[in-house]
Amino acid sequence: MSKFEFDAVVIGGGAAGLTASGIAANVGAKTMMIEAHRLGGDCTWTGCVPSKVILKAGKLTHQIRTASTFGLLDAEPEINFKNVIKHVHQIRNDIYEDADRPEIYEEMGIEVVFGSAAFKDAHSLEIDLADGGKRTVSAGHIFIATGARAFVPPIPGLDAVEYLTNESLFEIEDLPEHLIIGGGGPIGIEMSQAFVNLGAKVTVIDMEDRIMQNDDPELVEILKGVLKKQGVNFELSANIKRVEKSKSDICVIIERDGIEQAISGSHLLMATGRKANLESLSLKAAGVEVHKKGIKVDNSCRTNVGHIYAMGDVTGRYQFTHMSDHMSKVAVTKALLKIPMTIDKKHVVWTTFTEPELAHVGATEKQLKTSNQKFETYRFPYSKINRAIIEGETVGLIKIFASKLTGKIYGASVVGAHAGEMISEYAVAMRNGVTLRNIADTIHPFPSWTLGARRAADQWYIKNQSETSVKWMKRIFGFKGEIPDYSDPNRIV
Repeated sequence: MSKFEFDAVVIGGGAAGLTASGIAANVGAKTMMIEAHRLGGDCTWTGCVPSKVILKAGKLTHQIRTASTFGLLDAEPEINFKNVIKHVHQIRNDIYEDADRPEIYEEMGIEVVFGSAAFKDAHSLEIDLADGGKRTVSAGHIFIATGARAFVPPIPGLDAVEYLTNESLFEIEDLPEHLIIGGGGPIGIEMSQAFVNLGAKVTVIDMEDRIMQNDDPELVEILKGVLKKQGVNFELSANIKRVEKSKSDICVIIERDGIEQAISGSHLLMATGRKANLESLSLKAAGVEVHKKGIKVDNSCRTNVGHIYAMGDVTGRYQFTHMSDHMSKVAVTKALLKIPMTIDKKHVVWTTFTEPELAHVGATEKQLKTSNQKFETYRFPYSKINRAIIEGETVGLIKIFASKLTGKIYGASVVGAHAGEMISEYAVAMRNGVTLRNIADTIHPFPSWTLGARRAADQWYIKNQSETSVKWMKRIFGFKGEIPDYSDPNRIV
């Protein structure tokens, strides 16, 4: 018999905590899950779910404005923003009721406790219960999944204005007249498109010379071109020096090349990154080490204290719900079942759900060049995907980095409709050693979006042909046709 009250205690009821608790209970571990606020975490309430709902609303308004693309009449949609936000809240609640509410986990045998947990020692936690009481529990294994919150840099004057973060953006009731967004990463860029399509003026400010720093520069420029055409204004290579209140507006002072410029807007969204939720945990009492971005963990999500694990945003390693889910599987499997799982760092998928979507998996072109890896780039434009032509979404490009000899895939990047779905095919292929030749030889339904993935793989065959080889085939088989033009290295077939 264990000397501890629980086999596993999970601190946090977001994506990582829900997964960890469910797996622990499923293998027979006596499990408690502690949540300070409400189950579902950032993804359900302030992140993935509400942002995608409002993106969908923006996409529909854009389609109404551009209906002539499909032979219909363009129209200016009537937008009731209060109803849009009401719909966002309804979808959040629907998902909560379907997947996150406490009763679902209690039926699994998990004890769900609401309160704030802090370490008393390496095996014990003191919980300040939501109802005002206190409780101390002990566990053989403790899993930290407290997530992260919006990080806002110390900008002079910012505290004097009512700025927004992703934690407050989906609670506003009136459409911003002019939304200024600080930050050109995934959150800022997704919301720039959603709000410009809903009728707001939008300006994105970033200190870098381009948006979406972690994505392929060529594909980012394609997305940026679409956003600019839709009305998003970009102020890049610009530092926010200070923020001022100007009558009813917020005035953001930026500096570029030593010259200051004032940008006034009705609302300011700070989309400048995330900060791990550590402060209330009393990690020193357990001897758990931290670093600048969060809790230090190894590739099995284990901290320096052998029976304490951390996963998801609290580690600072990844900022994706799907990686929180993956890390939880690794952590619980390693801790409770002693199976030596590790984080699959080679096949992390990134997707930004704009229109067009932007996604990548594996090594980038820059990383491959830096590591002196020999590779060939295989390109295929959306303008040659029949489904894209049918649906009028031909803006996009697939880029695959692979071995010319074997077709082994090192990385892939996609910008275009359904890129988040298409990138999954490459992720499965890379993890399981499926080559471009294998993909090219696999039947895909017509006319599907992922047929584009197969046609991109076809280019491996094309690039491995040569004028010399075709001449030999003509001679051997007596063919009478013309020899293709191989002078263009970017020839698409």
